[in-house]
Formats: sequence, structure tokens, C-alpha cells
Amino acid sequence: MNEIKRIIETSKHTEEDRTENSLRPQNLNDFIGQKKLKDNLKIFIEASKKRQEPLDHCLFYAPPGLGKTTLSHIIAKEMGCNLKMTSGPILEKVGDLAAILTNLSEGDIFFIDEIHRMNYLVEESLYPVMEDFKLDIMIGQGPSAKTIKLSVPRFTLVGATTRAGLLSTPLRDRFGIIGHLTFYDIKELVQIVNRSAITMNIAIDEKATQEIARRSRGTPRIVNRLLKRVRDFAEVRDGKITYTIAKEALNALEVDSFGLDKIDRLILTVIIEKFNGGPVGIDTISSAISEEPDTITDIYEPYLIKSGFIAKTPRGRVVTEIGYKHIGIQKKSKNFL
Repeated sequence: MNEIKRIIETSKHTEEDRTENSLRPQNLNDFIGQKKLKDNLKIFIEASKKRQEPLDHCLFYAPPGLGKTTLSHIIAKEMGCNLKMTSGPILEKVGDLAAILTNLSEGDIFFIDEIHRMNYLVEESLYPVMEDFKLDIMIGQGPSAKTIKLSVPRFTLVGATTRAGLLSTPLRDRFGIIGHLTFYDIKELVQIVNRSAITMNIAIDEKATQEIARRSRGTPRIVNRLLKRVRDFAEVRDGKITYTIAKEALNALEVDSFGLDKIDRLILTVIIEKFNGGPVGIDTISSAISEEPDTITDIYEPYLIKSGFIAKTPRGRVVTEIGYKHIGIQKKSKNFL
């Protein structure tokens, strides 16, 4: 199941990079949603520019697809500087970090995606860099080894994570700006559909826009992915995305009216039919659907919980009344005798 690419998966598919970049807003005014965070960033950026100083280090945490990477691009654009990007798992050695830092210019934005997955040695070497802009490097081996301090240009580190709880306290405390991105509401998603449709030169009617937004799980990345697939159906038909075509396409993609796909429905069905609706532990669910526990907790579960289909209890996951109704299964009374 890990090899299957879900249409409503929030993680980015490799082949989407080019298209996604063309749909990214270029400044904070064009960025839709996250109003409080956006308004605060405008103030912080303007103040930094007036002081002619780099922006404080920023940490953004949220489920995948809500705009963390997009915000890093916007910050670089607003600050008028370059953006260097990498990800936590790639930084395996201190030398990997040093190679990037020594190529930064004054005021650059250094973006680390999935920052919680950095090697702990790399993380610890990052502390003095974030505070004093000096990198400690070990030269030589054995008794003759010595440490030198390498000065690096003053830059802004922007970290992004889907699991803020896995960040160490020393790392988290070194970020001056911390922002939490939340799921988008239907009104905001409709704006994103309309903006992307204009960028992609797609004709779409209002009801079709609402339908795509409603099934996109509150996530801009999924909005754009669904829009592109619905466009394919429209091009085979009459060229314009109508409500009828949008509904036909989304049903063909097995994305239902709440944005759930067959894997989400499988999770609900398994808990109901095999475990009487729960409570059931995540490892048991993992074995029942042949999926990794981390994949369930990171990708499937957040939206199921947010939408009220599943509830977390001290004893495990439980399907709610809404979940039973959505799957179309009558809830049985439990016999504890």
C-alpha cells in the first residue's frame, strides 16, 4: 500500500514540483488563508527591513500541504534575498551543513524541510550558528584534533515540520518566530481553486469550484491536484469544468463528498467491522490494513480526527457516530457481559 500514490495524499509527489511552483503565490498579499500568521509576518518582515537586519529564525509546523514551503519562498521574495533549500534527512553530517552555510550570502533564507529529522550531531552544531553565526568544525583526529570557529553570514533559518512534538526543546527555543498553519475553510479553498484556474487558464463554473473545494480535505496542495485531474476530464468532454464534470471526475477518482478516499474508508470500515468500532490501538489498525503506523498517524489520521470521523481515547481509536453514518453501517450496541 505504501507504493500507491493517493490523489488526496498531502505529501508532495516528485513530478508535481514544476507545476506547484507555478501556482505558488509570490507575496503575502496573494497568499490565501492563515490570516493571523500572515498579518504578523508582514509586521516582522517590515520591521526587519527598516532595521536592515535579517529576519529572526522562523519555524512553521503543520500537516503537509498547508503552505510551509510556500511561506519560505514568500519570505525570501519579500526580504529581497536568495532562498537555499534542503531537508532534514539529507543533512547527515556536519560537513553537509557546513557546505551549505559557507555558500550563503548576507540575509539569505536557509530553508530546512522536515527539520525534526536532522541527525542529532548536525542539530547540535546548528545551535551556535543560529545564535552567534559561528560554526564549530573539528580539524584532525586523535590528540592533535582541534576545533575552529567558522564565521558564516547572518542569515534567516526557516524550519518546517509536520511533527513539532519531535523537535528538541533547545532547537525549538532558538526560533524567534513560530507559526502554526491550520486547515483551510471552504471559502479560502474556493479562492485557491479560482486563483489556480486562472493561472492554469482553465474555465470553471461556481458550483464546480465549490465541489472541488469541498472534497480537498482543507488542503491547498490537494485542491490543485484535484483541479488538474478534473481538468483532464473536462478536456476530454467540452473543455470547461462544469459541476457535472467535476462530480463525475471526483467520483471516478474515488474521492467522496467529505474528501475521503478508499483508504480512509477502509480504516473506518476495519475499525467498525473487525473491532466493533473501537477502541483499538494504532499498531492493530496498522496490521489490519497492512500500513505503517507512522503513515497512519501522519497522513490518514489527522483529517479523520479533524473531521470528526475518529476520536482518540486513552485506550485507542474509536469511530464516531459521524463515521458510522458516513460509511453507512448501523452502530451495534456493545455487550460487556
